[in-house]
Amino acid sequence: VQLVESGGGSVQAGGSLRLSCVASGGVSSPCMAWFRQALGKERQGVAAIGYEDIIGYADSVKGRFTISRDNAGNTLYLQMNNLKPEDTAMYYCAARNFGCGMTDHDYDYWGQGTQVTVSS
Repeated sequence: VQLVESGGGSVQAGGSLRLSCVASGGVSSPCMAWFRQALGKERQGVAAIGYEDIIGYADSVKGRFTISRDNAGNTLYLQMNNLKPEDTAMYYCAARNFGCGMTDHDYDYWGQGTQVTVSS
């Protein structure tokens, strides 16, 4: 399975971005998620989604970010509103074959990442 992210960029605080992740090369995964890693910090789970249910969000993004996936299950999205400078990070798409959660070591497939930079 290959994952390719897009949609990152530079925005001012309060702005919005929509990240996309296209999965190819295999059957759709039952669980997909977004992670992020800021410079000098550990990778953090942002949001995860099953085929129909949103599994959860990091507390820091609740009410501002929305995760979704298309009906075929092959494209993952992350709508990010009211962005803050602390949201600046490399954002990664990930997929796993069993279970679902926000722990990065349980994921089987990873994209290369897309950079999000939020200026104050």
